[in-house]
Amino acid sequence: MSRPQHFGWFLARGFGPQGWGYPSLDWDYDWTRPEVYQGAARTLEQAGFDLVIIEDAPSLGSPSTIDLRVRHAFGGPKHDPLLLAPYLFQATNHLGVVPTVNPAAYLPYTAARQFATLQHLSGNRLGLNVVTDTGSARHFSDAPQLGHDEAYDRAEEWLAGIRALWHSWDDGALLADRETGIYADGTKLRPVGHRGEHFAFDGPLNALPFTEGDPSIISPGGSGRGLGFAGANSDVQLALAPLDEKSVRDYRAKVHEAAIERGRRPDDVKILFAVQPVITSSSEEADRIVAASAHPDDAVLAQIARKQSSDLETDLTSLDLDSALDLSIFGAHVSRGSIQRLIGDRGEGAPLRAHLTALARTGRISDRSGFVGTAEEFADLVEELGDWGNDGILLWGDFHPVTLHRTLDELVPVLRRRGILRREYADGGLQANLRAF
Repeated sequence: MSRPQHFGWFLARGFGPQGWGYPSLDWDYDWTRPEVYQGAARTLEQAGFDLVIIEDAPSLGSPSTIDLRVRHAFGGPKHDPLLLAPYLFQATNHLGVVPTVNPAAYLPYTAARQFATLQHLSGNRLGLNVVTDTGSARHFSDAPQLGHDEAYDRAEEWLAGIRALWHSWDDGALLADRETGIYADGTKLRPVGHRGEHFAFDGPLNALPFTEGDPSIISPGGSGRGLGFAGANSDVQLALAPLDEKSVRDYRAKVHEAAIERGRRPDDVKILFAVQPVITSSSEEADRIVAASAHPDDAVLAQIARKQSSDLETDLTSLDLDSALDLSIFGAHVSRGSIQRLIGDRGEGAPLRAHLTALARTGRISDRSGFVGTAEEFADLVEELGDWGNDGILLWGDFHPVTLHRTLDELVPVLRRRGILRREYADGGLQANLRAF
């Protein structure tokens, strides 16, 4: 039997050049203006999505590889998603808006005040996608760059400090009593003196307390430390894992175990698996797309190489496609996990063409070899995930009308008819919608 699940959209390019590199660019939207984002947000709200998460990276990466990041607009430019959020709130009534924030970039008091302001302005619809990228640290201070686990330690201290500031107004502190003329009782404000390893600040916060809960905390990260952070702190965990039953159940179990260890309930963390389907009008069309992907031409491989060059901050476009990929070209700043995703199980001796071809290949939803298929076939997959206890799905792509409508136009009615996608929103903002089922 179908059960409702939560749906989100990951704005994978962030507040950047939407549609760049695709024929759909000729819709002539100006990505620096709010209109294309507002239109997309309205579409997602009409579709019944809980939230949109706006990717961000405040850095263009290593100074020596900036050209690779900006040449094809994969790694930049990007504007600040926190400042885009009010425009999306203005265009919608229920959709949660989740800008990406990095604790390295925001002092806790300033962050607590800005986030509280947006939570009030939006009617409790703000979420925060907390990331711990350390590569951008040089932009914010001259302190040594933190390691992976230390960055999570800093994020936990940062979030705990912000929450202490948010809750520095005790119950009964806000009176707004017209008869006595007393607006607030200062004796019920907590001083909040924080002296930690990474931050030092005093409170209380001068922004008002919340009536419908704190801003929702969202987190990515599949490492043990990342899953521990989610279990302890997050309302939503973004999951990347193979969508087979064992992988899904194992991933969920790890997050739930981390939540229990920190005194929370498993259901306190909604887990959304990230998927980028290609929705087709027929099974025959899906078969053609999959068959063509097995033999990509050099133009397709070049496009993949450009994106990989940006992600890996290493120029792959100048290499011989038919020579073995020498892993020594990747500097110490490059994520080992990203390199492993490129080479897969093909080993270091395989030519670059083999690695890029593997990335180009797609598979059919119907046989669970990939994500190309009809709306009915994708709904079958989502329904199956629900049978395994899944909380929801995170779709992703640009905020461009072509991208959204190709994915959603046929899919939304099918999901609704099956009872998987919500038809109505709860009262109370993003937290209320996440708790609704």
